[in-house]
Amino acid sequence: MKKIFYSVLACTALATTFVACEDQLDIPQKGVITTETFYKTDADCEKALASAYEGFLTNVLARTSIPNGPGIYTPAKVMANSAGDDFCYAGGNYGDHEFHGEINLFRLSTQNEVINFHYTGLYLSVYTCNLVIHYFDRPDATAFMKQAVAEARVLRAYDYFLLANYWGTPPMVTDLLPGDAMPTNSDLDENFKYSQTDIYKWVAAECEAALPNLTTRKGVSDKNGAVRVTTGFANALAGKAYMFAGDYAAGKTALEKVIKSGNYDLVSGERYMDNFHIEGDCNEEKVFEANMEYNSGISDWGGAIQRSTWMEANCFNWRAGNFKANPGKMYSGIDGWGSVGVPLWFGNEFFENDGHSYRFDATLKHIDDAVYDMPYADESLNAMSREEKMASTEVGISDVAQGLYGQSFWLPFKNIVKTTDCLKQDGSGYAHGDNNRLNNIIVMRYAEVLLNYAECCLQTNDATNAKIYINMIQQRAGSKTISETVDMDVLKKEKSYELWFEGCRFQDVLRWNDAEAKARLAKHGHAVPHLFDKLFREPKSDDKNIIWENGTEENSRFYMVHTQEAIEAGFTCGFVEGKHNLFPFPQTVKDKNINLRQNPGWE
Repeated sequence: MKKIFYSVLACTALATTFVACEDQLDIPQKGVITTETFYKTDADCEKALASAYEGFLTNVLARTSIPNGPGIYTPAKVMANSAGDDFCYAGGNYGDHEFHGEINLFRLSTQNEVINFHYTGLYLSVYTCNLVIHYFDRPDATAFMKQAVAEARVLRAYDYFLLANYWGTPPMVTDLLPGDAMPTNSDLDENFKYSQTDIYKWVAAECEAALPNLTTRKGVSDKNGAVRVTTGFANALAGKAYMFAGDYAAGKTALEKVIKSGNYDLVSGERYMDNFHIEGDCNEEKVFEANMEYNSGISDWGGAIQRSTWMEANCFNWRAGNFKANPGKMYSGIDGWGSVGVPLWFGNEFFENDGHSYRFDATLKHIDDAVYDMPYADESLNAMSREEKMASTEVGISDVAQGLYGQSFWLPFKNIVKTTDCLKQDGSGYAHGDNNRLNNIIVMRYAEVLLNYAECCLQTNDATNAKIYINMIQQRAGSKTISETVDMDVLKKEKSYELWFEGCRFQDVLRWNDAEAKARLAKHGHAVPHLFDKLFREPKSDDKNIIWENGTEENSRFYMVHTQEAIEAGFTCGFVEGKHNLFPFPQTVKDKNINLRQNPGWE
């Protein structure tokens, strides 16, 4: 009797494609499902599709369910955001959270664990999608089977969109492979010969080919239509892929279909923040997001941490222990490690553009607004006036060694976890601990569709339509800037504000070949900020590049100094053109697959 089994470790070692391996068993196995008895009915198809969605959630977006890993938290978010010029490596001190510090400072090696786990997770997802496509794309397929295959094709297309972004020409694995397969880079593969641009075009073509068999969201209030692959998401992904391929006319056509469908809308400015928390799950702005589906039947260590963005709260929330009293405690409920920092230039530019807009206030907090205006768990602190707090050592940054490492005067707010994100559905307590967030993970929201459409309009000499949708984004944001004329510079700025920490910035900088942004990236690691409080630590004579929040010491409490520990430790830091445009293939994969060519600069 033949049985099909999924040898994750063996297939990782051979080709990182996670193939279905068949073996002849000498001893009959009880309870084994054979290939002859499974993958036959609609019910089987439904289970296989559910596995593909679960694989997409756990292996691409969340913690990943790779055996013995990962040791890091939400590798997808780290990889998508840490390399951006709008992000600063932060934490307790230099050397903390190395997994993303290496990426942000561009001092990573081919053994970086973020890269290893995300690459592996993406191919795990490709594999579960290939199972659906291989067994149910057949002449006698039912209507449901055709739909399942279409959804799997789009999920797989998204996997390859990311693989092309990060690795350029990764192996194209579009069917199940034997266990000894060692696929080569797509541009070396005789069956494909795909460049990075060709992969983007393939992604778009896959999405469009799936359209006839996909369901369509039933209006803006259809929550189910936000958590599965629909025609709306397929067109949105096709449009984005065409845009990355430089085919702006085709991108405009695909994205326009999403807009004209009427099935999506921007939430009001008052509800902008809800988009990033459980209150906004499946709202009208969500084109596609992974459904967390709180399940009380699974244990913390038996499934919950794999499905959620486990310990994201710890990693991304403010560094509570370095404050005298944590100003984020009432908002979040959990003390964090502060691994996300905001460069001063970005916070200043964003605030200058928006002022205290709905969008800005949902995204960043000035250190003054955090320390003086947010409610504390200690009511005696809340009873103090703002002026009293400004002069008090009962609040503020009390750490005198590091201050807040990697932080400027602007603290990240959009990404931190709210208490409600971790609660049971009835609100009776934490579902799986206070560090397992349960709100859905956004893959595509309507604001990005509009901005991508506006870019395609600008690139096809249609500034009139571009202005309509850029203005729509600005007006919803409550921004003080409503552009009377628009160009690519306006588009770039609006996208950087609207989609901060949503995985777009670094890849946009690369495809735009943005010289100003690349110049900033080249300086990463050369001047890492520390945010101090003069009531706890006066500036020292050897502090470098002191910047006071209000310009001078006399009218400021908080100040920044800058260090370069990585450079002093002998590392070369900063973006290098021709090398850091692509990430390296993981060394563990390269060692096992002799056919895989390493990317330039990483040999």
